[in-house]
Amino acid sequence: MPESGGYFVYVGCYTKSGRRGHGNAEGIGVYRLDPQTSALTFASVATEPINPSFLTLHPNKRFLYSVNETHETDGQIGGAVCAFAVDQSTGALTYLNKQSSNGVGPCHVSVEQTGRFVLVANYQSGSVAMLPIQNDGSLAQASDFHQHQGSSVNPQRQEGPHAHSINVDPNNRFALVPDLGMDKVMVYHLDLENGKLVPNDVPWATLAPGSGPRHLDFHPNQRWVYVINELASTLSVFDYNANQGTLREIQTISTLPSDFTGQSTCADVHVHPSGRFVYGSNRGHDSIAIFAIDGATGRMTPIGHESTQGRIPRNFTLNAEGTFLWAANQATDNIVHYRIDQATGKLTPTGQVTASPTPVCLKIVRL
Repeated sequence: MPESGGYFVYVGCYTKSGRRGHGNAEGIGVYRLDPQTSALTFASVATEPINPSFLTLHPNKRFLYSVNETHETDGQIGGAVCAFAVDQSTGALTYLNKQSSNGVGPCHVSVEQTGRFVLVANYQSGSVAMLPIQNDGSLAQASDFHQHQGSSVNPQRQEGPHAHSINVDPNNRFALVPDLGMDKVMVYHLDLENGKLVPNDVPWATLAPGSGPRHLDFHPNQRWVYVINELASTLSVFDYNANQGTLREIQTISTLPSDFTGQSTCADVHVHPSGRFVYGSNRGHDSIAIFAIDGATGRMTPIGHESTQGRIPRNFTLNAEGTFLWAANQATDNIVHYRIDQATGKLTPTGQVTASPTPVCLKIVRL
């Protein structure tokens, strides 16, 4: 009989090769996490989605949602969002249904805190959508959609809008959308009664031209937002007014060593649960950049870099206690594990490396 419940890690991936590089995974990987050793053991795989590059869990942990990061779905232009039921004993995923993401190349998905709606960002077409969640966890057709308009200074990467993530704030009032193509963080008010994303009174915050904002994370005090900028390899911190949904830039700092001369882009960002540190991933330098956070101002001071022991680290994650970090190396098919020093924020490899095909997203859950 399988062990009941426990900790699991869900691994988003690429199943097909294309614009994003090679994809050799079968589907969403399910790994059991040993809470004592933090070792990962493969448990199962969900093979239904195509390119499930980003995942999110429902607040009740009974459902999981993935993007289908594709150009077309079932012969129609556009990607999709898939819904799965989560087996509370084994962690296994059972496919429920999928719905159009109302755009091309969906790359990020989230669930607002009441568990009534999924939010999705479409990278290639530069749009966002809101999809109702039905009682059985399956998805209904989108209840709202917004097409971004604009561009910026990089002719290859910023020729048009590219919504790269959609992030619900801690009060469940606003959704913040870094748009790489526009050098803006778009802000929407969540209208949960009508299933709408309403552009905020101050509809965006602007970053330096060529920044390419990608992902963000909120500080535990809810006063600061940390935005990682893919193209400029920088990390920006903003004052966040939770009542008005407005952002004011405080500081922007490089994620790369001063003597680095190669090509590199940023991917993911996470604030440590203590609020004392923030981490960002560099693809090219292939490292996790580590910063200390000033508890009075939110400003960052570089601490150093830790190699990810692989190529093209995409998403990474920390456990809820902030004692461990896992980094997903897309190009070398592995997940590398680190212990976090609680006093300094520095990372020490534990020696545990888990083989995983084309891993690009990691989600930890305790069932």
